[in-house]
Amino acid sequence: MMVEVKWNGKMAFTGVSARSQHQVRLDTSAENGGENSGVSPMEAVLIGLAGCSGMDVVSILAKKRIDFSDLVITVEGSRRSEHPRIFTEIGLTFTFAGTNLEEKRKALEDTVQLSMEKYCSVAGMLNKAARITWQVKIA
Repeated sequence: MMVEVKWNGKMAFTGVSARSQHQVRLDTSAENGGENSGVSPMEAVLIGLAGCSGMDVVSILAKKRIDFSDLVITVEGSRRSEHPRIFTEIGLTFTFAGTNLEEKRKALEDTVQLSMEKYCSVAGMLNKAARITWQVKIA
């Protein structure tokens, strides 16, 4: 796996995947010298966590033949005040929508737990530094 990150002036960078050529714009707020033209690197970490676990969950639920019509993953992270300002706590909320999901809540929770504790590589890295919690909601 390889990426290239190119400086675009001020605090902005564009990251490009060597394999797929997909791009991600990174920047910071004006008060930190940027133009707020992209996600911050730490926001990108939280997006990566949600995407990684979300892909696991969708794949596992398909294998279990559990249908749902929507999934939104909300992630909140708390960081320490001193440098390096790593995440110390991260909370994820998996909100599912669909028909008769309340009777499948246990299967949804088991699937999220499996992702967070076994399959999601990003969670596996982050849980070395931060306490990660999660919950399942049904819309």
